[in-house]
Amino acid sequence: MTTLPPSIEERGRPRDAGRAMRIALVAPLYESVPPKLYGGTERVVSFLTEELVRGGHEVTLFATGDSTTSARLIAVWDRALRLDDRSPEATSLHVLMLEEICSRAKEFDIIHFHIDAIQLPIARRLGVPSVMTMHGRLDIAGLPLLYREYSDLPFVSISDAQRLPLPEANWVATIHHGVPPHLFSVRTDPGAYLAFLGRISPEKRADRAIEIARQSGIPLKIAAKVDRVDREYFEEEIEPLIDGSFVEFIGEVDDHEKALFLRDALAVLFPIDWPEPFGLVMIEAMACGTPVVAFSGGSVREVIDEGLTGCVVDSVEDAVRCVQRMPQWDRARCRAVFEQRFTAERMARDYCRVYERLAFARARTEWSYRP
Repeated sequence: MTTLPPSIEERGRPRDAGRAMRIALVAPLYESVPPKLYGGTERVVSFLTEELVRGGHEVTLFATGDSTTSARLIAVWDRALRLDDRSPEATSLHVLMLEEICSRAKEFDIIHFHIDAIQLPIARRLGVPSVMTMHGRLDIAGLPLLYREYSDLPFVSISDAQRLPLPEANWVATIHHGVPPHLFSVRTDPGAYLAFLGRISPEKRADRAIEIARQSGIPLKIAAKVDRVDREYFEEEIEPLIDGSFVEFIGEVDDHEKALFLRDALAVLFPIDWPEPFGLVMIEAMACGTPVVAFSGGSVREVIDEGLTGCVVDSVEDAVRCVQRMPQWDRARCRAVFEQRFTAERMARDYCRVYERLAFARARTEWSYRP
């Protein structure tokens, strides 16, 4: 006679994604959660955190002390590193956060990391399941060696395209980002300007956006941050192209300003020149009903539904032709597609399935069978 293994409930773990779990989310310390201004990863972590709490889960967020959340917040530093005039040393503070996580690991059913690779050595030794979402580009020398070493650990990609350079990684899911629909309102009539939102850097190609605007005869507004490393590029390559009237540079915007900026645009330009892992701005624009004109690369063809939420192009000339169609675009339909594919609720539901699968697999390895 065989004694059946204990149920997940008997072990204190939920059987499915509909049951409450004890979840730790680990955010980078460079921005608060959510960010005060620019910030992609930390914004996604915020959306996920709030949806998990709303779903009845017991959530702990490891982030900076100036974060705003309905989860339990544990902070090793009081403010976002990028906006901290004390210039704190980032690696040291992330290591301190990892030490705090180690000391509390047994409090959780699953620990979900969003901090690239620094946690990998401890993730094997935590004694509880963990999962890592990768948010950056992965076509970088040295990464294949790292991911082969940690092929026993589970990773989530934010697009299928993102994972292509690293087939050796243990990919357990691709989960596209999602945003809360209520943060963005829809404008059904076309706006009067083109919009560029995000970061000024060579791979984001604000210069292409300016050229598209000039050839199409439609003004361009640029709402973007300039990192210290990109300051020289901005001053030498982009700033001379900004005249303050036809091409206007706004700088960084907060969430409220961003929602209005995207909503009131005729179209959002996404003229990238790199393997974009996801591109949060694309779905933020869709949430406003604003179509996206994007250059093909990375995740773009996964995210944009051609003819519904935007156009995917390969040249400035193609982009100009697409922009000319924007006044007749069905913006209500664009929003409807967003609601079908890219809500924060859908994202949280997808992650819960991963959490449960990993927690269940962990429980199975701990079962013992006795004759």
